[in-house]
Amino acid sequence: MKRRLSLVFVLSIALFGAYLQGQGGPRPSVLDVVKVQDDLFVIHNAVVPGNVTVLVTNEGVLLVDDKFAVDYDNIVAEVRKLTPQPIKFVISTHHHGDHTGGNAKMQEAGAQVITSEQTRKYMVDGNLPGMPMTTFDRRGFVHLGGKSVELYQFGRAHTGGDTFVYFPAHRVLSTGDAFTFGDETPQLVDYAGGGSAKDWPYTLDGALQLDFDTVVPGHGLVTTKAELRKFRDSTMAVRTRVHQMLVEKKTKDEIWQVLQSEFRWNQFQQRSVDGLMIELQ
Repeated sequence: MKRRLSLVFVLSIALFGAYLQGQGGPRPSVLDVVKVQDDLFVIHNAVVPGNVTVLVTNEGVLLVDDKFAVDYDNIVAEVRKLTPQPIKFVISTHHHGDHTGGNAKMQEAGAQVITSEQTRKYMVDGNLPGMPMTTFDRRGFVHLGGKSVELYQFGRAHTGGDTFVYFPAHRVLSTGDAFTFGDETPQLVDYAGGGSAKDWPYTLDGALQLDFDTVVPGHGLVTTKAELRKFRDSTMAVRTRVHQMLVEKKTKDEIWQVLQSEFRWNQFQQRSVDGLMIELQ
């Protein structure tokens, strides 16, 4: 069983890397800016969605995620349209390159990168650029320009290091890929990076205890707490349904057909099926 699980992890690393390369490619994203509040914005691109949350203060800017390295110049240009203040902090919600790719360039420009301790471990293991010098465990805080930002890690979901970034004064939560919104960006369990379909709904239960109205997903349009709750319920439904099918001795192909028909899983999620069968049996 150990050997089989290790093989799944290796395949997941290769496939997930190919997915990100194919989605992000070497081409910069075409970006637009969504105003959430007077000092809080989301840099978004509609074609291959991926969000950067921007908090503007009179002492600098805080970002949540920074997309691929190739997007650095365009992200900075969009921030400059909002404020002349420098980017002081970048919080990486997890280790994937479509969320941390700009870290190294941000650091060269003077920004401090912050991640969960678990995310840093995955970055070290993958020899990824832009590793943080500052990490937190379970809960952290950033104070900038009289504004406070809270960082939470409630457990495993998309990866083993998922961070939720909470803006309490704004009643806004940035979720990274622990929540993706829209049919084109559904639930994807990265087993190579410590993800867990079994724990995912309970991790979201922790996030839902926070007091917020607006949600910035890792991918997709800015949305509401009600939509996050619906997504949480869908992760529980997947967990329950797959376990039921495994008890009934369904084959991998049969499980995959149900995931497609009942939960609209796509070709990129297919790589998670082996991991699901191991974890949820």
